Amino acid sequence: MSSTSSELRNKSGIADYTKFWQSDSRKDSETHQANRLDQYTSVVNGYYDGATDLYEYGWGKNFHFARYYPGEAFYQALARHEHYLALNMQLRPGMRVLDVGCGVGGPAREIARFAGVNVVGVNNNAYQVERARRYTAKAGLEGQVEFVKGDFMHLVDQFGPNSFDAVYAIEATCHAPSWEGVYKQIFEVLKPGGVFGLYEWCMTDEYDGSNPEHRRIAHGIELGDGIPEMRTIKQARDALKTVGFRIDVDEDLADKGDKIPWYYPLEGDIRKVQTPWDLVTCWRMTWFGKLTTQSAIRVLEFVGLVPKGTYDVGESLKVAADALVAGGQTKLFTPMMFFVSRKPQ
Repeated sequence: MSSTSSELRNKSGIADYTKFWQSDSRKDSETHQANRLDQYTSVVNGYYDGATDLYEYGWGKNFHFARYYPGEAFYQALARHEHYLALNMQLRPGMRVLDVGCGVGGPAREIARFAGVNVVGVNNNAYQVERARRYTAKAGLEGQVEFVKGDFMHLVDQFGPNSFDAVYAIEATCHAPSWEGVYKQIFEVLKPGGVFGLYEWCMTDEYDGSNPEHRRIAHGIELGDGIPEMRTIKQARDALKTVGFRIDVDEDLADKGDKIPWYYPLEGDIRKVQTPWDLVTCWRMTWFGKLTTQSAIRVLEFVGLVPKGTYDVGESLKVAADALVAGGQTKLFTPMMFFVSRKPQ
């Protein structure tokens, strides 16, 4: 890790991340939730300042899930998931495209190569923006892909209205304090006729917020993934329509009856590994892999090589993995509610 990258991380934010949560969903009140929504920037930045290195170590530079075909390699599936988005959005060479919540830029670089578009990634986490720029320079894509630090709740202030041909968000807008707010910003920065492609994290129609077990799973996802509150598919659909979008594609890709579920890499069962190349990735999610990683982080934190609180964020990621798998197995949660929407001419 470079000294510049280290300096960009908000170390106090990492240490304070867990203060926004009650670990027991029964004790996590509306007041706690309102506080997270009000301070969503601190919640999300505290999470990603601590989680980014762990994401890259365990998952790579493309921070999202995917569907899998038998025998398909892990990184091949991630790339196909991004290509599927670009194809359904009908992206064409020369289009100016905004990536909302771009992480360290893995999807932006892949979609730029695949579709020949010019991508602007926006991210409110300085640490991730710096890493995205460094990886993009290494890939030789600085002339086609750029990254800016900014709040996706204020896109119009940063970019101006009608400034993009297309916008996409891959598992990012779940961090917004309201979907109507972020979708409205996306609507406004799109040119008339422009397209918005979205993979959204949602609780499904099976979810019942009054069911303690359902709430426990949703709360585990919130706590483990830096999300102020989980919302439903219906809320996402309604929010898109409310701000003015016309929805052309509306499909839960996690509900296609795949033999290999989207959450299989999180299960930590190396017997399910699809290719030998994926053995290390899946091993990291076994109990021994988690123990090894967290033990190393505890030592690094003790000697000051990683910020205080990184271990706690790692523990939160373990909670997230268990909750995501439970949500997938019970069909209460989907990380790939797929919408393609258009701004009217």
